[in-house]
Amino acid sequence: MPTPKTSSPKPSFRKPLLYGTGVVLAAALLGYASYRATAPDHSASGSSYVAEVTADPDAGIYPELAKLARRDAGDKLAQGRADAPVVLIEYADFRCGYCGKFARDTESALVKKYVGNGTLRIEWRNFPIFGAESEAAARAAWAAGQQGRFWQFHAAAYAEGVKEKGFGKARLKVLARQAGVADLDRFARDADSAAASAAVSKDQEQGYGIGATSTPSFLINGRPIAGAQSLEVFTQAIDAAAARAANTKDAKGAKGADK
Repeated sequence: MPTPKTSSPKPSFRKPLLYGTGVVLAAALLGYASYRATAPDHSASGSSYVAEVTADPDAGIYPELAKLARRDAGDKLAQGRADAPVVLIEYADFRCGYCGKFARDTESALVKKYVGNGTLRIEWRNFPIFGAESEAAARAAWAAGQQGRFWQFHAAAYAEGVKEKGFGKARLKVLARQAGVADLDRFARDADSAAASAAVSKDQEQGYGIGATSTPSFLINGRPIAGAQSLEVFTQAIDAAAARAANTKDAKGAKGADK
């Protein structure tokens, strides 16, 4: 995950979002984890910050960050039940090779294991940090979503070897066609629209506000994780979040029964 050099974040996005003191600490953690994930001598298998983030089911969880889950049943850039006990928020860039690796090797396995049975919801946040083509791809992905083909576009854009061909307008149209976008003229208009730019900017601002400094970055029920970590890291975090959600639900049920 090389630190992006082709563009710099807009100054307005650097301001921390005011979710509370705990989020400032979480942002520092995520920023530090991002640094560790991009350090030259970093090894994913020997990463100490991963253990710190995922080992304790209660440590490193920030309720303010958990509230960033939109849980909107009409969200075209999400998959899974809106009321799923676990929400994974992904901040990613289509020009990021590690994001592609996560999409191909890990995310597909998480969808198969957890989304289908109602445990997990995945919410995408466009976080383009590698320049103009990253931003164009983000707007195009949003545009594909307006026709219900976001995840198909996501798969096409993250296919092996695709990012090396670039994300110019002609290539984005090819990807939209591969994704099964029905109205390509509408797709082109939507991708160039003010609404697309606003949606991408909103996601960017959220990502920078929580301290994300590289892609991919994640929140799992308010627990920050940086980098395309192993499947085991994500399954441990999701299982812990699901157990915690179940315990909380049981506790609330027991409290209600005592009244």
